[in-house]
Amino acid sequence: MADRAKLLRTFLADTGRAGWARSPLAGDASNRRYDRLRDPVTGRSEVLMDAPPATGEDVTPFITIARHLRALGLAAPEIIADDPENGFLLIEDFGDAVFARVLDTDPALETELYRHAADVLLKLHRHPPPPGLPRFAIPMEVDFLTIAHAWYRPGATGHLPDSAAKVADLMNRALADHADDQSVMILRDFHAENLIWQPQRAGTDRVGLLDFQDAMAGYPAYDLISLLADARRDVAPATRAATIAYFIDRSGTDPDAFRTALAVLGAQRNLRILGVFARLCLCHGKARYVDLLPRVWGHLMADLEHPTLADLKTQVLADLPPPDAPHRQELKARCATVPMP
Repeated sequence: MADRAKLLRTFLADTGRAGWARSPLAGDASNRRYDRLRDPVTGRSEVLMDAPPATGEDVTPFITIARHLRALGLAAPEIIADDPENGFLLIEDFGDAVFARVLDTDPALETELYRHAADVLLKLHRHPPPPGLPRFAIPMEVDFLTIAHAWYRPGATGHLPDSAAKVADLMNRALADHADDQSVMILRDFHAENLIWQPQRAGTDRVGLLDFQDAMAGYPAYDLISLLADARRDVAPATRAATIAYFIDRSGTDPDAFRTALAVLGAQRNLRILGVFARLCLCHGKARYVDLLPRVWGHLMADLEHPTLADLKTQVLADLPPPDAPHRQELKARCATVPMP
């Protein structure tokens, strides 16, 4: 830790920020740390990303994707200075007006903000993914599709199910039939805590983008369902319906096929989130993620109501318990007790 502190002091000195004030910003589910830096003379602020390579972090994808998005005319933060070898970045500060916080203050803005977010996706999808971008390839590995079976089920019950491969097979069939398309860039964490409202700007610049380093080439519905089936906040049904209709109308996509893809990709995503949030508690001591599980489960159950997912619904309900109070308490009782494999 002392060596990393020294590396950071060197980076700040080399970039002329040694005397700037530092204040912590809210982090995410990764090992990255964020601080706001402020020039005591001019008041100018920037954001410091500290992503230790020793923990598996790599800032290179963030740099690459940010520059690509900016080249498309989208509001990814400017990279002001970078030290990829040591995992430090200085990036443009978009401020604190994340969608979730803005909507806590003024819920009446929800439909407008989500329509602007849809405009960002529509603009992004007019361009092919950049060369070399990883693909959301189907069929997917069993381990990727059954993280809920590997972490959520045993954490909540103490028992592993023996049918994970069957769930993976059903999920892969649905993905192959309804979402096997890698024609656009998907940002993968496109939701209300990674979008910054900038009303002083124009067009898609009004939506600042964060946390896109895991972008892939995938299906156009992926980020829209990420936005509308948010693990961290409830989206009004009217806003959800209006945003989907708006996107379908302006993209010219087939409505039935697109809505089916939304359900299939939503099921895949929410199954994975159940497992990821359980793992964050069990391995990393982040018990707060357990409290989000009922909302994720609700999204999953809504996805599984689609007729094409009837068999998957039957298997999921046989394998996974709902995150009711006793199961959440069981997860929290095991918090930070399981080493990462």
